Amino acid sequence: MTVPAPRTGFVKRRRYRFDLRSTALFFVFLAVVVSVLGLAARVAAGALERRPAWVFVLVLIGVAGCVGLRRRWRVAEVARRAAAALDEAAREAAEQLEAPADSPRQSPVEVTAVDYADLTPEEVDYTPLTPQEVDYAALTPQEFEEAIAALCERDGCSGVEVVGGAGDLGADVVAVTPDGRRIVVQCKHYDESHRVGSQDLQRFGGTCFTVHEADVAVLVSTSDFTAPALEYAEQCGILCVNGENLEAWTDGTGPRPWDVAPETGTAGAAGCETAGAGF
Repeated sequence: MTVPAPRTGFVKRRRYRFDLRSTALFFVFLAVVVSVLGLAARVAAGALERRPAWVFVLVLIGVAGCVGLRRRWRVAEVARRAAAALDEAAREAAEQLEAPADSPRQSPVEVTAVDYADLTPEEVDYTPLTPQEVDYAALTPQEFEEAIAALCERDGCSGVEVVGGAGDLGADVVAVTPDGRRIVVQCKHYDESHRVGSQDLQRFGGTCFTVHEADVAVLVSTSDFTAPALEYAEQCGILCVNGENLEAWTDGTGPRPWDVAPETGTAGAAGCETAGAGF
């Protein structure tokens, strides 16, 4: 059985006939364009003959244009590469997010809130810090302030705050002692060779009582104090804690600063003013 070949449909093609008017207008327009270009070239040649320097100007303009176009192409190429890289990174991130996690998630840990205020000292399992556990010399000044605040909080102070920084007016740590007195501590993180001088005590003594309204003023240092500084502190009622006293306070072999601090109040501020006049 012979299958007849499919007949090709007849496609009517549009024939364009010759238009004399359109052809004449095209050649007239072409002649005008050629004439204008020739006139422009003749004017440019005459101008260059009268002013040869324009040749260099035109050359420079052409070179600058070429360089600008090249840089633009370069920037466009870099932009296309960056867009392709971002697109690839976004696609990889989407694939990672859609992929299931290989490791199973751990079950959440139950956290039980404990009110330490309701516990007795025997119920609180606490191991005090020792000098071997805290190397004060290796701390930064800010870490040293936080360590002193932790000591105050450990030994029963409430409302402990680290307020040291720009504009602190001499106060680095403030708190309330267990017997209800306001304690203001200034921390001096110095090397062993750099002792705290009377100028440091005078600056602290000028603000600890009058500005910060301290009942107990303490200056804690990792080094030691000069004799004039100790004399000024004694007259003002400021307690000086050097590196050795700090270690004893830390391991519990020494007293807490507020346990040996004198009763100052307004008398301490007056004492600082009188002592400051002598230095």
